[in-house]
Amino acid sequence: MTRDNTARWTITVSNKTDIAVRSLLARRGRKKGDLSKFIEDAVKWRLFDLTSTEAREAFADLAPEALQDLVNEAAAAIRATLS
Repeated sequence: MTRDNTARWTITVSNKTDIAVRSLLARRGRKKGDLSKFIEDAVKWRLFDLTSTEAREAFADLAPEALQDLVNEAAAAIRATLS
C-alpha cells in the first residue's frame, strides 16, 4: 500500500492479545511492521464473516430451488457483462 491509500488507527487490545499476536509473528519470522498487515487481514476476514452471515439470514426463508435460481440469474448477469 502507498501512503495515499492508508489510514492510521489507534487501537487498544489486552496485554494477553498483544503478546499472543507478537509472539506468533515472531515465531514466523515476521517484523514489527507486519502487525498492521495481520490486523488488516483479521478485519477483512471478520467483515466477510459478518456479511456472509447477514446474507444467509436474509435468504433463510427462501426455498433452496428459489435461492439457486437467484444465484444462477446473478451469475448469468455477471457473465453477460464480461462478454
